[in-house]
Amino acid sequence: MTTVSELPSPLTLLPRAQAGDEHAMNHLLTAITPYVARICRSITHDDGADATQEALLAVYRGLGSLREPAAFYGWVRSVTVREAIRTARRYGAESCCSEVDSQEETDPLDAVHISDVLERLSQAHRQVLTLRAYGLSEEEMAEVLALPVGTVRSRLFRARRRFQEAWQPSAA
Repeated sequence: MTTVSELPSPLTLLPRAQAGDEHAMNHLLTAITPYVARICRSITHDDGADATQEALLAVYRGLGSLREPAAFYGWVRSVTVREAIRTARRYGAESCCSEVDSQEETDPLDAVHISDVLERLSQAHRQVLTLRAYGLSEEEMAEVLALPVGTVRSRLFRARRRFQEAWQPSAA
């Protein structure tokens, strides 16, 4: 049995997968699944598995449209975020964007506190904060959320303020 760490690099597999090599496509999708799943879980929480499946299917279907191999991971992230938000909307907004995965957690309790504060925010505020944590620009967030850029900026400003207000009591 082949493990993910034994697979060739996704960028090595990409041209073969785009050319229709099913074996390369399977390996490519297997290699990116943990990355896609992590993003989906962060956005959809309980529906992460469904969102992951939808995102991988969208990657499979759209891979031929990718023109620049160096943009592969950014393209996968964009497709994944879009599909995760669609899944969250389909299954209900209650669980959307309930936690943010931190790359550098110094205190494990901070992640618990962050999740707790995010749970107390509105769904719209959790969405923009989570998308920003994944590095999306305001323009990208507007596209993904199908909102005007001004609305995204306003939500982001208010979300940050609400987060800071909610975080202060727990910091004491």
